[in-house]
Amino acid sequence: MNPAAGLAPPAALALTGAQDHILRVPLENISSLAKGAFGDPSIIPLWFGEGDRPAPAFIGEAMKRAIDDGQVFYTHQNGIPELREALADYLSGLGRRPVTSDRITVTFSGMNAIMLTLQMAMRPGDNMIAIDPVWPNAAGMAKLLDAEVRSVRMDHGPDGWTLDVDRLVAAMDERTRVVFFASPGNPTGAMLPMDVQVAILEACRERGIWLMADEVYNRLVFGRRNGPSILDHADPEDRLMVVNSFSKSWAMTGWRLGWIVHPSSLGPILAMMTQYTTSGVTTFLQHAGVAAVRQGEPFVASMREYCEAGMAIVCDALEGFGRVRLGPRPQAGMYAFFEVDGMPDSRAACLEILEKTRVGLAPGVFFGPGSETFLRLCVCRDPATLTEAMGRLEGLLG
Repeated sequence: MNPAAGLAPPAALALTGAQDHILRVPLENISSLAKGAFGDPSIIPLWFGEGDRPAPAFIGEAMKRAIDDGQVFYTHQNGIPELREALADYLSGLGRRPVTSDRITVTFSGMNAIMLTLQMAMRPGDNMIAIDPVWPNAAGMAKLLDAEVRSVRMDHGPDGWTLDVDRLVAAMDERTRVVFFASPGNPTGAMLPMDVQVAILEACRERGIWLMADEVYNRLVFGRRNGPSILDHADPEDRLMVVNSFSKSWAMTGWRLGWIVHPSSLGPILAMMTQYTTSGVTTFLQHAGVAAVRQGEPFVASMREYCEAGMAIVCDALEGFGRVRLGPRPQAGMYAFFEVDGMPDSRAACLEILEKTRVGLAPGVFFGPGSETFLRLCVCRDPATLTEAMGRLEGLLG
């Protein structure tokens, strides 16, 4: 049985010798639901946060040049200077306040950035507050560190997804070490207004709590160059870690490249932690990242338009389905997150949908307490594929 359900883990797992707190981390996730369907051409896979466009050719060409130039050895553990400087210029150009390269550490993916942040900030028995619905991997990482995860759920109403900051503050105590939020959100696409982000930052400042902001979808805001960023109002030495990734905006999911913006005083500590975990990000991949940041603005704009067009196709269809409750359309990100009348168990619903329609969706149960009746659908696909998928779903959800 699934340890997340509060039952004893299978005997085979108990015999592995893994620590009990690791065995309590949920075994089921989106990948476990989808693993039997990889490569099946009959399935339209809309369960992962991944588009169907490859990274543009100039990124791969930059990587190849770096390999040909012999950029294949160990390198700086905070990241090569060229990439850190490129990211500093990029972020300074987007925001109201400059970001210097000594505040940037390059990581193996956004997930690696989250892992390093939590390893740095938390001890066993501490707690992290997660503002959800939210991507589950940060909470899973905290549990792997034998920490408690507390959920503060956003409200869903006529104005979309909104956060009660007072409820968030009430969840904080002397063991709270980290508050985690994503804006724009995964799975909701919700953006926390700047006054709300600042209120969260101020509450964390007062209590000496680290704030971890996931801004992976910040460039996929429809009709705008980017969404509100807490970096615009934070001081350079605030207890703030902003994690990001090349995966979405530059279509580099399989490349596994990300970064953290952090206080400059933390740079040597993150370098040490990198030494003892990965020893540093692959050098030639970092040169690909330089090309993405320096040359990729037209592609980022096209990804934003691609997601916006996909969202329109999906939401037009969902709003015509009698059993679906969607709410206000998301204005950012790459997901539609919706409820279906008569489907109280999202995991069972996704299995039924997969069997009957050959469309893969992600169960809301993975995105935090209270989302058990929701489904997530990735809209970052070509229009013909999305139209076909919505046609298949109509018979079951309409």
